Amino acid sequence: QVQLVESGGGSVQAGGSLRLSCAASGRTFAAYAMAWFRQAPGKERVFVAAIRWSDYSTYYADSVKGRFTISKDSGENTVYLQMSRLKPEDAAVYYCAGSSSRLSGSVSEYSYWGQGTQVTVSS
Repeated sequence: QVQLVESGGGSVQAGGSLRLSCAASGRTFAAYAMAWFRQAPGKERVFVAAIRWSDYSTYYADSVKGRFTISKDSGENTVYLQMSRLKPEDAAVYYCAGSSSRLSGSVSEYSYWGQGTQVTVSS
């Protein structure tokens, strides 16, 4: 069983920064891509950013381009999301997800999910 564990969420004022981490563990996880999604109360889960394991290619939602950076630790199964210039609309539960097949912004392409970490942004 693959486990994804997020950490790093919290409360921050608008304009501030946070860094989320996601550690993958369990059986061998032949990850093709890892991603972050977020879900605000009463809304659908939406794509934030993704990174391809093989060549570190990245893919971002337009709403976070230039403010968020996804990266991975070359020696570990860990992916990070550095969030800067946070806005109140960035507040949500952030989920880490893993795919064995595609770099994608679609929820359905990801088979593995973490439990989520809350990000609160106050204005």
